[in-house]
Amino acid sequence: MLPAVIAAFLAVAADGTDLSSDFNTRFTGKTLRFDYHHCGDATQEQIAPDGFRLEGEWAGSRTQLVDALDFGKYRFVMRDAAGGETLFCAGFCSIYGEWETTGEAKRQWRAFHESARFPEPKAPVVLAIEKRADDLSWRELWRGDCDPASRFVDRSPITPRGGVMPIDVRGPSADKVDLLIIGDGWTGKQRDAFIDDVHRLIGSLFATEPFKRRRADWNVRAIMAPSPQPGVTDPRRATFVDTPMRLQFNAFDSDRYMLTFANRELRELAAQAPYDALILLANTSKYGGGGIYNLWATCAADTDVAAYVFVHEFGHSFGGLADEYYSSQVAYEEFTPAGCEPWEPNITALLDPAQLKWRDLVSSGTPLPTPWDQAAFDALDLAYQKRRAEALAANADDATNEALMREIKASGGKQLASEPWYGKVGAFRGAGYEATRLLRPSVDCIMFTRNPTAFCPVCERAIERVIDRYTR
Repeated sequence: MLPAVIAAFLAVAADGTDLSSDFNTRFTGKTLRFDYHHCGDATQEQIAPDGFRLEGEWAGSRTQLVDALDFGKYRFVMRDAAGGETLFCAGFCSIYGEWETTGEAKRQWRAFHESARFPEPKAPVVLAIEKRADDLSWRELWRGDCDPASRFVDRSPITPRGGVMPIDVRGPSADKVDLLIIGDGWTGKQRDAFIDDVHRLIGSLFATEPFKRRRADWNVRAIMAPSPQPGVTDPRRATFVDTPMRLQFNAFDSDRYMLTFANRELRELAAQAPYDALILLANTSKYGGGGIYNLWATCAADTDVAAYVFVHEFGHSFGGLADEYYSSQVAYEEFTPAGCEPWEPNITALLDPAQLKWRDLVSSGTPLPTPWDQAAFDALDLAYQKRRAEALAANADDATNEALMREIKASGGKQLASEPWYGKVGAFRGAGYEATRLLRPSVDCIMFTRNPTAFCPVCERAIERVIDRYTR
């Protein structure tokens, strides 16, 4: 049964006309981009419109325009200005949505440039950005009008930069998931090296279920705008590089967290190709990455664990999956408010075991919460975190850090694999940056540690539901 909030929203979309059957009547087939500034602090936030930009072919589904997944901290909604019907809806998360949970947000305002992309309508529409409340319902954060025929819509041609490389294109964008990989920090002479990295990492993604069995549902393209010098910015090492996408480590002062704050430049670069999902690759040997739902994933390409990071971060950005670990250093102070059920499909506060969101995957007789030797794992992991912090303070090289990661993978993986409920779905304490308050579906998973090469059944199902959204 659908949660009431989802069922109510879908009823609005199904009010009268079958909106999914007349795409060509209502839309031009192109993509319209709404750029805006998302600003505020820990107690208030505002949306300040920046403008509209016409892009190329709409890559998303032409039959599933109203998102039924109900994932994300925010959602973007487009309604017909004349009749009020919901024409398009998509859930998402944002850099701002993460930043507002940090300590800095309690001290000052900041602004982040963001974009919402949607099929270009043929008639005026009303746009809205909504934010999820603690009870998982939605409240309107901003509303504005959009006339696609307005002279204020930027219709200038997209400037070619770097060139679009078809890596593996298997069919029309309308019924495939279009993945675009963009490289940052490679010089013009390193183009072949970038292409090799793309093929290597894509191979890892499609060796992992459910991507492996759904391989035919994907198109993959790549873009690399050459950088004047190799590498990306790493403030802790006093390395600053002027790259096209401005990828950088140390986001929110977290050493390995890699983001870009150059949204407009990224969107103009990406607009050269149809895309539903983005992965930003960085030409660096330092371990790091990031992933934000329905925004993009980032990954350092030249590390021992690049394949794992590539898949893990894409689990965030594409599948809407939460981090299941709870001891690594993060800047968030209360990512999920106490007493609230998180929206992410793979973590829970277990407020009511009978209503566990993945209850149908739990075998009869499995206790909830499900016991595991958390103390033994914590002893190993906290010792690793201490040594990693010491290495960071000493400005240790990448080889030293990777040796530490190999060591903890060997010891931690062995300990987790010995758990009585290993390989079973339950509700195990420790998830979402919380040691006790939040729980995860399995003892181990790609979203928990670097040990496994597979997602747990709950994460796997969530990813497959997102694939279905674009292909059915």
